[in-house]
Amino acid sequence: VQLQASGGGLVQAGGSLRLSCVQSGRTFSTNAVAWFRQAPGKEREFVARISWSDTEIYYARSVKGRFTISRDNAKNTVYLQANSLKPEDTAVYYCAGSRVNLDAQESPVDALWDYWGQGTQVTVSS
Repeated sequence: VQLQASGGGLVQAGGSLRLSCVQSGRTFSTNAVAWFRQAPGKEREFVARISWSDTEIYYARSVKGRFTISRDNAKNTVYLQANSLKPEDTAVYYCAGSRVNLDAQESPVDALWDYWGQGTQVTVSS
């Protein structure tokens, strides 16, 4: 399974970006896809998660109400619509895939995710 993240860029505070995560290879072997992010000098943190087989969705508190995760099964793509961006959203954003359907407590644990994309940089200026 390969995951390819894209869509990052430089945006002013209050702006929006849409990130994409395209899955290729043995796509049937993943059950859920998530977005994580890592800011300079900080640990990687969970952002949002969605399953391929249902619409169960989880968000980190820091992005709930501003970010929306969605999927297009026909395109094997998961999106992260990021609105009302803040400077503290600046980070490298990674998509991850899991073979099992991780629940709300498990999803934020990055060690439980099986596949990782290469990351896309999001920079929000004040």
